[in-house]
Amino acid sequence: MKTILLSLSIIFMAQVTLAQNAFQKAFNSEIKSSRANVRIEFSDDTGNSAHLPISIIKGETEGPVFTIIAGIHGYEYPPIIATQDLLKEIEVENLKGTLIVVPIANVSSFFTRTPFINPQDQKNLNNVFPGKKDGTITEQLAYFITKNIISVSDVVLDVHGGDACEDLIPFVCYYNNTQKPNQTALAKKLSENSGFQYIVSYPYNISNTDPAKYAFKQAVQNGKTALSIECGKLGNVQRENVDLIKKGIYNMLATMKMYGNGSGPHNNITYKNNQTYINANVKGIFYSEYKAGDAVKKNDVVGYTTDEFGSILETYRAPKDGIILYMLATPPINIDDTVMCISSFIEN
Repeated sequence: MKTILLSLSIIFMAQVTLAQNAFQKAFNSEIKSSRANVRIEFSDDTGNSAHLPISIIKGETEGPVFTIIAGIHGYEYPPIIATQDLLKEIEVENLKGTLIVVPIANVSSFFTRTPFINPQDQKNLNNVFPGKKDGTITEQLAYFITKNIISVSDVVLDVHGGDACEDLIPFVCYYNNTQKPNQTALAKKLSENSGFQYIVSYPYNISNTDPAKYAFKQAVQNGKTALSIECGKLGNVQRENVDLIKKGIYNMLATMKMYGNGSGPHNNITYKNNQTYINANVKGIFYSEYKAGDAVKKNDVVGYTTDEFGSILETYRAPKDGIILYMLATPPINIDDTVMCISSFIEN
């Protein structure tokens, strides 16, 4: 048995080494105006296997390394389709610097149409960063992204949308990390130049040793400029949201002087910096006449939950004035589900 376990361990370590070499070889290549597509293979000790697709696009001249990650949640389709478009549209001869593109980070979730989690190990990829080298399949994916991709990036953009049950308004967000003012200032500038109307900032309140959990928070913790796009909803593809994501990315690349001129910022930027969450305490059937983007006043009834016979179990009221940034938009509701996020702006 010890011999078998040792052999499996050697095989696993060999796979990790080969995976790292495949990515590093493509990234470290000195060939300009080039594209390299690699698949990094993973397996864990419970028999799960997966791969991570990565495209490395090198421009004609030296410049920043800009990483785009889509599909950390495989049911969030507009980011995935927008990234597919970008891979076809980017002209390497007009690119300055390097693009690292992960078109679908969670392929198991994508191909099984599973919201939020990887069905193989029941873990949420956006909740396990920095990951574990010898962990479950999802933890290994997070570890590889942290150690190999984030580590060589100047800017990390994590692109999300509303999952199967979520309605949201498009926004760009970043962490207000006062410990890294230069990186935070650039994240804010990229957000403002994205062409999105809503710019949302979150407080950064973890230490250098706390688990970051989220992909772009991991990048912030590692000292990188990082931000996220949230665009799309309800587990389907809306062409207008695909196009808005692409617009945002092209504008960010233009801001970094990497590609094109961009179309410029939105003419009515709306800032939000204070988010309050309503969570469910019961399991049942959720009702609301509201949608993402609606304005609410404090104590407004914004929804309620009934049992299977129609008896009201719980009523939800807005805890403050603000707008609904995102919300549950399908009937099933479970204990601890986020009913909605209400966002506002507080002057510093």
